[in-house]
Amino acid sequence: MTNTTIAELFDKKIKLIDVEVQGWVKSYRANRFITLNDGSTINSIQCVVDFENMDQNILKHITTGASLKIQGALVKSQGKGQDIEIKVSNITVLGKADPESITKTILQPKRHSLEFLREQAHLRARTNTFGAVMRLRSSLSFAIHKYFYENGFNYMHSPIITGNDAEGAGEMFRVTTLDPKNPPLTESGEIDYSKDFFGKETNLTVSGQLEAETYAMALGKVYTFGPTFRAENSNTSRHLAEFWMIEPEVAFMDLEGNMDLAEDFIKFIIKHILQHNIKDLEFLEQRLIHEEKSKPQIERTPLDLIEKLNFVVKNNFKRVSYSEAIDILRNSKPNKKKKFKYLINDWGADLQSEHERFLVEKHFKCPVILFDYPAKIKAFYMRLNEDGKTVRAMDILFPGIGEIIGGSQREERYEVLKDKMNALNIPEEELWWYLDLRKYGTAVHSGFGLGFERLVMFATGMSNIRDVIPYPRTPQNAEF
Repeated sequence: MTNTTIAELFDKKIKLIDVEVQGWVKSYRANRFITLNDGSTINSIQCVVDFENMDQNILKHITTGASLKIQGALVKSQGKGQDIEIKVSNITVLGKADPESITKTILQPKRHSLEFLREQAHLRARTNTFGAVMRLRSSLSFAIHKYFYENGFNYMHSPIITGNDAEGAGEMFRVTTLDPKNPPLTESGEIDYSKDFFGKETNLTVSGQLEAETYAMALGKVYTFGPTFRAENSNTSRHLAEFWMIEPEVAFMDLEGNMDLAEDFIKFIIKHILQHNIKDLEFLEQRLIHEEKSKPQIERTPLDLIEKLNFVVKNNFKRVSYSEAIDILRNSKPNKKKKFKYLINDWGADLQSEHERFLVEKHFKCPVILFDYPAKIKAFYMRLNEDGKTVRAMDILFPGIGEIIGGSQREERYEVLKDKMNALNIPEEELWWYLDLRKYGTAVHSGFGLGFERLVMFATGMSNIRDVIPYPRTPQNAEF
């Protein structure tokens, strides 16, 4: 008898009558009904025990949280709520779980707060909610690689340790082997990083974009998908110190092509989970509906989870210039009646989530791509437009979340890029290799960045980014 997963049983991939499954006990009722789950699906299977003819020494160790191997006949269920169940012939207790200690954990079968679940992050994937979220995270990861592979991209691993700050924000984690209590000093009393491991000051990467650009200018189409780090002291529901980024870069592609790529990409991966993870999505949707009942009507999301995902897949993304968006926002009712927390008065304002969501959910009622932003609020590497005040940048805005993708056509002109770096006091000696790209066969090229956890939040309906990554890293928290 070969072991099968519970997912395979429910998918009707198993034709055998006699089956063997392994998993963890979700509940054990009336000395007769074991609810077993192995993590392969949101669904648990009921295992019916003939307790009068079963070894009592085995039965006494069947508790919530214990791991079991169960053999028996797969039969049509006699009860409601399930099609099949296992009529148990043999049970092996693989791992015991003390009933008294279980009552102090999230494995106790009752509703727990998300805050409590974060305190036991090593166990939370065994709950229905986090099992569903992490299966969706895995499926989204697969879909991302599948999309790029099928569209001729090369997967490029950008360095984790780097000497540059791609975003210019300075919010980086330093990497050093120097003794913090007695570092070597220069004659002027500064820390002498020439004595450090790499012979210079280094940090954890904030983005793989700049390195990806160099490979796009050799391989044509590349993407990175890896961890990035921001030492931003922000305790919000949308920020992490360690998160994953997807960053494609394409040679010979302008901003229009970049917008086409981003829209096609995001629709592909959402279609993938709608096709392959519908049970998990249905569970999370019901969870959200229950959660939203306690909120005031004005704070409830206008679309249910699956409806929101289909909204993105089925609607063409509206393309709107930043200048046009500012005019719309300036003349909107929320702005005129001072309902916005951040009022829009002048051109050049940095848009907030409330503005982005208004454009998507109220004004256009479809996903929106904003482009041609003011140069002053965007990064140095974005291509300057002929007007000298805007850059070829684009952001994709989604319902319920606002910005989810940010990208641009990159500045391919050597002198223009050099002048921009000098104006922002970005040392040429640190990015000499990036400037070099513009000296040897420069070409129009573009790319974008997508924070993976923001995508998982959107796809699962989870409201806190700490709940869509296995072990969140935030200020004052590096537990587990």
